[in-house]
Amino acid sequence: MIRAKLYESSHLISLMPREPDEVINKELSRINLHLPRQKKSLARLLEEENPSIKLRDGSEHHFKKSELEFLASLLEEEEKERLYLPIILEITTTWHGYFKVRGTLAVKVVEKILGTYDILEEKKELTLPRYLLPKIRRMLPTTTTYAFIMG
Repeated sequence: MIRAKLYESSHLISLMPREPDEVINKELSRINLHLPRQKKSLARLLEEENPSIKLRDGSEHHFKKSELEFLASLLEEEEKERLYLPIILEITTTWHGYFKVRGTLAVKVVEKILGTYDILEEKKELTLPRYLLPKIRRMLPTTTTYAFIMG
């Protein structure tokens, strides 16, 4: 029977993913096409007339100048060179109701917005409940973005 031969075909088997994670990783790559190809520093973006970055899908993402200036007001002068935008808010199903922010300056900015910043405690990453996402995105709609990751 032709149908039986198709299923036995080594060509068909070679097209099937080796692990279920491969399918998930490919789907996550597709979902994350909105992420930047390369980030830019806050200082550099502040100098640009039309601050923007290229995204993985080839399109451009534009930053609001007023939002960049707000971020600058939260940081020391030398920190503007070291904060790269957009700030990535990492979401994964393994954290069940939480998201993560990585990078000392990104954490500082998020904590200042949430009113939880402590000058004596420098953190490299921060795990927060997802119900805080809207507050952060409302304050920083063009300088933050989501990344969907597999944990």
